[in-house]
Amino acid sequence: MSYSVEKRVARFAAAHLAPLLKGSMVGLEKESLRVNSEGKISQTPHPQQLGSALTHPYITTDYSEALLEFITPPFHEAGEALGFLRDLQQFVYTRLDNELLWATSMPCVVAGESSIPIAYFGESNVGRMKSVYRHGLGHRYGRVMQVIAGVHFNYSYSDAFWQGLQQLEGDDRPLQDFISERYFGLLRNLLRVGWLIPYLFGASPAVCKSFLNGKENTLHSFDDYTYFEPYATSLRMGDIGYQNNKENETGIKADYSSLQGYVASLTNAINTPCPVYKKIGVKVDGEYRQLNANILQIENEYYSTVRPKQLLQGNEKPSLALKRRGVRYIELRSLDVNAFDPLGINESQLHFLEALLLYCLFADSPPISAIERVEIDQNEMRVAHRGREPGLNLMRCGTAVALKQWAGEICEAMAPVCELLDSNTARRPYQQALARQRRAVENPDLTPSARMLAEMRSSKESFFEFARRKSLEYQWHFAELPIAREQEQMLTEMAERSLRKQAEIEAADDMGFDEYLQQYFSQS
Repeated sequence: MSYSVEKRVARFAAAHLAPLLKGSMVGLEKESLRVNSEGKISQTPHPQQLGSALTHPYITTDYSEALLEFITPPFHEAGEALGFLRDLQQFVYTRLDNELLWATSMPCVVAGESSIPIAYFGESNVGRMKSVYRHGLGHRYGRVMQVIAGVHFNYSYSDAFWQGLQQLEGDDRPLQDFISERYFGLLRNLLRVGWLIPYLFGASPAVCKSFLNGKENTLHSFDDYTYFEPYATSLRMGDIGYQNNKENETGIKADYSSLQGYVASLTNAINTPCPVYKKIGVKVDGEYRQLNANILQIENEYYSTVRPKQLLQGNEKPSLALKRRGVRYIELRSLDVNAFDPLGINESQLHFLEALLLYCLFADSPPISAIERVEIDQNEMRVAHRGREPGLNLMRCGTAVALKQWAGEICEAMAPVCELLDSNTARRPYQQALARQRRAVENPDLTPSARMLAEMRSSKESFFEFARRKSLEYQWHFAELPIAREQEQMLTEMAERSLRKQAEIEAADDMGFDEYLQQYFSQS
């Protein structure tokens, strides 16, 4: 794998194509839970001063009314995306009433399912659909899992890059077919080495006992209020958190062999009834409990660590957008909120991820067999719960290999990729980012998960006390930042405009909700 990467990077550089990488785009989505001064999940509605969660392009809500989601537009530079994310969070903080943005992925002081208010998007058909979908998730998986926060890394290469690569490889297919096929090769490799992300960036080795609400579990007690795993990296990505572990029950696995296979597998899941979910009911006593009783209500319910994405046109189904126009960008979803950075992610992380994606693009990417798919899932779970365990082995093509050895091999193979990316810069940010993560491979104590547990021990803090301390620290951080008046004015106007737009959408509805759903799902 490393040999093929080195050879392809050298060929790409020799063709003087490196400048085309400057056209790549980075976008971020970051979730943050609003909590009150006691650390309890906020019960107040999405603040009106922030605009409409339905129509604001940059500030919305995810599952819960209390789970804010910040979305940046795509930028050519990671630093620009982080700057926009900073401005969004500062803007929100100036409009919160005695509330904090929780600084970690895992929530605290969860007073049962009823303490989690489901997001409300108004009375339009599209707004009701969003809320009903979330009610369905609550019935299917429980509300508590849905308020775990994360960071999504969105990335795309420019058309000029793809044209240059296609010409270099002598490929004469329609450009979009080439693009989609190569993105899927990248995705398969990202699934193969995806365990490296929770190892390096996982920041949820502990969780409040209230999160599990007395449920049986195999976690260890850190103190009276905290569960943990001694070598965990990301419990969010483990079997208590983010992953949809009902996959074995329902039988859904997305097919990453090709764009056509992926769309077909999700379409099948959206159209196939599920006896388990049928028991919940769809419309009961005039109220919708879920959008349908199928394996997936909609495509977004498939909890994958990576997704191929295409921009939607109007109320278009995501699978149809992919089928019609191919892959536009990649969404990486396995990042925990970085509790050691006010933004929840930093530039060094983004540079490493950008290099990892390019490595995955240049590496050979055969189809994923059924056996390898099992290995991928097991490796991810093993790293989530035991990633820093000395001598931990993962499975690669039927053979046990030490995590440390495999991670070292990946970093070694990324070296020429980072050199290629740095050829476009006056500094060496990509090589510096790689060197930093190489040190974390050699010394697991440098990972965020290890640092979190070490701080909790040295300060004699529960997870709640640690998370609240960091949340207060970042509240002060944003309060001390100088206000960018131009950005604040833009976001104020955008909030007002979004409220007007929501009202217009609600006034324009000309059909009942039942008919609206029927039309949405009949798209083909």
